[in-house]
Amino acid sequence: MALLEVRGLEVTFPLRGAALTALRGVDFTLDAGERLGIVGESGAGKSMAAFAILNLISEPGRISAGEILFDGRDLARLSDNHMRAIRGNRIAMIFQDPMMTLNPVLTIGTQMVECLKAHQKIGEAEAKRRAIEKLREVAIPSPETRFDSYPHELSGGLRQRVVIAIALLLDPAIIIADEPTTALDVTIQAEIMGLMIALCENHNVGLILITHDIAVVSEITRRLIVMYAGRIVEAGPTAELIAAPRHPYTRGLLKALPQKNRPGGMLHQIPGTMPSLAAIPDGCAFHPRCEHADARCRRSVPALRDVGGRLVSCHHAERIS
Repeated sequence: MALLEVRGLEVTFPLRGAALTALRGVDFTLDAGERLGIVGESGAGKSMAAFAILNLISEPGRISAGEILFDGRDLARLSDNHMRAIRGNRIAMIFQDPMMTLNPVLTIGTQMVECLKAHQKIGEAEAKRRAIEKLREVAIPSPETRFDSYPHELSGGLRQRVVIAIALLLDPAIIIADEPTTALDVTIQAEIMGLMIALCENHNVGLILITHDIAVVSEITRRLIVMYAGRIVEAGPTAELIAAPRHPYTRGLLKALPQKNRPGGMLHQIPGTMPSLAAIPDGCAFHPRCEHADARCRRSVPALRDVGGRLVSCHHAERIS
């Protein structure tokens, strides 16, 4: 049985006389210790899926359909009190900018101790010991000293390591990482990603890595989901999907990677832009940007179906490789 199972997830934002749908029929699973990537451009719905899992969708948005099954319970139906016991405790989240996560007027140690005491009955001395242990585990030098530091006294890479340490404090079953390395330089990105792999393997923690960078997930994840305009358009083993994408959007993302272009040449780009929630076209949402689009693409939404061992939402998937 999967650790997390998302079935038919739909998120809507009611407006006067209408409703905007941000997620449409999203289905996926996550096993214990598995590393799953979710990629797509801004507005694809990948972060919305993460917020829905933790029931953190801002009003007036709401989960309008589907199930999010974790530990035998549907998170979409739990009360706020029950969700507080799961957020941070069983499912932790790492955000893009650690300075938005950390309180600038409290020391690192104070924030970690408060986190532990908010979820567990634990003494001050034991909380401090465990906090320093987690700082050491994420390879922060001189953790006893850093425990008394303020966030602004640390580099961007060290701050992100602190955020990861906080996420691990309560030994969660799942970590959701939303663009965790975007603000860091390439060398630090590699260090953080390597650290997360090791931590997931050592603790058997499931990881959902959300990013716009398909090159990052290719190094980290075993399974990959590609989203576009609130839907999953392709999903399967990461290596297979990157080696032979079946959806035109996935192909476009891969062709846009700098390493796919010759030095000094023009970078490839997908024409057009992601549609807004208020203007999602009929049929396949990608068809205005797709070189393979025909009348059927403009008329009907392609079902997400098995094509060569992976799931693809494209009428022409069999002839795209």
